[in-house]
Amino acid sequence: MTVSLAEIRRSSGEVFTEGCPTRVVLDHIMSKWGVLVLLALSEGTLRWGELRREVEGISEKMLASTLRTLEADGLVVRTSYPEVPPRVEYALSDLGEGLMERMLPLVQWVAVHAGEIVPEREARPVA
Repeated sequence: MTVSLAEIRRSSGEVFTEGCPTRVVLDHIMSKWGVLVLLALSEGTLRWGELRREVEGISEKMLASTLRTLEADGLVVRTSYPEVPPRVEYALSDLGEGLMERMLPLVQWVAVHAGEIVPEREARPVA
């Protein structure tokens, strides 16, 4: 590793401590659904239905909640077009794109090593 928590704290103050906004940000972007929504949007702009299909298993309520949170954080941009029927698109903001440039290598690492960490028999429910 090139940077440690101690080094980050020396340069940025007491980050990642209890009550610090950095923990809120980590919760939003590293939650199961947050990561998957951001990952789906890293491919480009998506409409609601496309996003829901891309993030398999997410409920409408959780997708709406996750998108609202990521939009409020400035990571996702929601564009609503005044058409009939209404059209709404979601995309990564510049801040979100910067995040995903750094997060994609982690996601790739997880894809490669997940089988070593969680054996397949544990990852899939037995029918």
